[in-house]
Amino acid sequence: MRTAQLPLGTLPARVSIREVGPRDGLQNEDVILSTKQKIALIDCLSDSGLEYIEVGSFVHPRVVPQMADTAEVFARIERHPDIVYSAIAPNLKGAERAIEAGADAIQVFLSTSESHNQSNVHMSISESLAQASEIGRLVRSSGKLFDAVLSVVFGCPFEGHVPVDRVLDIAAQLIESGAQQITLGDTTGMAHPRLVQEVCVGFAERLPQVPVRFHPHSARGAGLANVLAALQVGVDRFDASVGGIGGCPFAPGAPGNVCTEDMVHMLHEMGVATGISLPQVMSCARGLETLLGHEVPGQTIKAGICGHLGPVGEPRIVELEHL
Repeated sequence: MRTAQLPLGTLPARVSIREVGPRDGLQNEDVILSTKQKIALIDCLSDSGLEYIEVGSFVHPRVVPQMADTAEVFARIERHPDIVYSAIAPNLKGAERAIEAGADAIQVFLSTSESHNQSNVHMSISESLAQASEIGRLVRSSGKLFDAVLSVVFGCPFEGHVPVDRVLDIAAQLIESGAQQITLGDTTGMAHPRLVQEVCVGFAERLPQVPVRFHPHSARGAGLANVLAALQVGVDRFDASVGGIGGCPFAPGAPGNVCTEDMVHMLHEMGVATGISLPQVMSCARGLETLLGHEVPGQTIKAGICGHLGPVGEPRIVELEHL
């Protein structure tokens, strides 16, 4: 479904969730999981009905040591034929490595503010756009999916408000470079429901030819409210992180990916289908707590599924916690 204003109370019948915990979540953790532990987590998530899983990123290990073994993880996970396994590529070399590793989709990141782009990738926006064009040609020629992710769409920690027209201008240039999907990132949790709807409706009106995905954060507690706001204007693609782990290591005050199991629970309670087994994702989240050595922010594994009594998802916990 393309983003469009829906009648009041109308929601998409089904949404697609991309699980970003193995990359966006783990890269923000002090604990570096072993390759075997990452594989176990991804295999657990692969059994849940997810359609998209962000496996890792091909950045220099000095910059993000948590992702140093991404190629090996790709080589050893138990891949499901109906799941798109994606990777982040910060530059052309990273894209080449991602393709060689067997990623189904390659994601490039580009900030919508000059300050954050310099902080994140040490380039101007125009330089990043030129690089994205090169990556797009390589990715499309290899037959892989090319996804452009826009950071700090709803506010920059360095510059504050980001003009919507600037966001749409950058998105348009990325689409010209071959992007088959644009992800709108609330990188530092500065979004609010009215702004989410303004940006998503603006995107649909100007760029209806390409689907939009919303990457929400809950740093200030508005994550699920923003998801609902996006749903109300027709967005049916979202990112979420198992256990709610993650954030942005290159921006101050940016914890808080929206939790996968919390999002799925809310959607299911509202009658919106996801194709995801909530008990299975909860099991993965419980095992992840043991691997990380601390509680995860997600609430559903603490409160349980509405109308259900007793623990859920115990069998897979044992597999993860002993690795």
